[in-house]
Amino acid sequence: MAAVGNLSGMFRALSSRNYKLFFVGQGISLIGTWMQQIALSWLVYRLTDSVFLLGAVTFSSQIPSFLLGPFAGVLADKFDRHKVLLVTQSLSMLQASTLAVLVLTNTIEIWHVLALSAVLGTINGFDIATRQAFVVELVERREDMSNAIALNSSLFNMARLIGPTVAGLLIAAVGEGICILINALSYIAVLASLLAMRLKPFERVQQQRKVWQSLKDGFSYAFGFPPIRALIVIVGLLSLFGMPFTVLLPVFARDILHGGANTLGYLMGASGFGALGGALFLAQRKSVEGLGKVIIFTMLLFGLALIAFSFSEMFLLSLVLMLVTGFGMIVTMASCNTLLQTIVDDDKRGRVMSLYATAFMGMAPIGSVLAGAVAEDVGVAYTLAGCGLLCALSIIPFAISRPKLRRMVQPIYERLGIVPEIATGLQSASTLSGPQEER
Repeated sequence: MAAVGNLSGMFRALSSRNYKLFFVGQGISLIGTWMQQIALSWLVYRLTDSVFLLGAVTFSSQIPSFLLGPFAGVLADKFDRHKVLLVTQSLSMLQASTLAVLVLTNTIEIWHVLALSAVLGTINGFDIATRQAFVVELVERREDMSNAIALNSSLFNMARLIGPTVAGLLIAAVGEGICILINALSYIAVLASLLAMRLKPFERVQQQRKVWQSLKDGFSYAFGFPPIRALIVIVGLLSLFGMPFTVLLPVFARDILHGGANTLGYLMGASGFGALGGALFLAQRKSVEGLGKVIIFTMLLFGLALIAFSFSEMFLLSLVLMLVTGFGMIVTMASCNTLLQTIVDDDKRGRVMSLYATAFMGMAPIGSVLAGAVAEDVGVAYTLAGCGLLCALSIIPFAISRPKLRRMVQPIYERLGIVPEIATGLQSASTLSGPQEER
């Protein structure tokens, strides 16, 4: 009975109708998104044999988030998030459809990929921050907020497990175009789920402040509080040094492990399986107590696993190491996300989460293009080993300052009722009021 209770508690946020619709629609769409990502990576490397261009495509798809993220946060705080998501998801479907037609008709060229990736990156710049902030409106009980965040991470990584594995098999059988077409069709599910929601009428908050002033206030709020500043820095460093491993995977799959598209799919699937385990590990946690230590451990684990993977020439060992990297990466990122969502003020949520998205999505393209350029000269193995080492070293300042940061957030947790001794879980993401961060 206890096991059944724990299981139902792990999925308690699904009792909210709107969140359940969001969960199902996003789940289908995310599988398509991962299928397209794998197909695009394999297509670019097949057409060009260039590690640098692999990084360039990732750069073009993610750099708009770095440039537009803060402005998107202001938009998420000013406008109806539901309508914004309907627009961004519709435009994403149009982008995928265009890409699918070009690939299926064999008229695709690398400049098409770069241009359409930049278009998708621009759309995502507005979509990500809005979607992060929108989740709060979907959960009926505030005590389920943290569970909803953890389930979002679980959903993302379940898709990351299924999508690449299916894509690898489909690419080997029928080519990359079908995978991209499936992604275009998958947007129908998320659009249908958004249209089926029953939401309270949107009430526009009249603000006298201009966009630039709102933007400035958001930066001051986030970076003026050392704990939240430290957390955003962690996310940025992990993204800068760690995320390039996904860009280099096609090279490992084909040239080091001597496999094909299915090998790439299995590697990404193993990473997704580890990440899913990490997300479920967070979903069953009942308290934020100790998440600071968890972040330090998983960041080190991620970096060391990358170093080991970079020198592995055994397929099974590489799969195991990918599983470990997936676990370490998602627990670190989702822990930061959970802590942010738990304490941030509602009226600044969009701006703070846009900074989180900027750190995550904005630094990755810079790391990807740098890793691609370095790999052309020193090889992918040494490049990835260097990335892993930098990830492991970058968490040291946070580890040293953790006790001081913890003391700074303690009054906020006490005000919200999340004191360590009586913590009932990451369950106050509602009364959120205060800057964000963690111990």
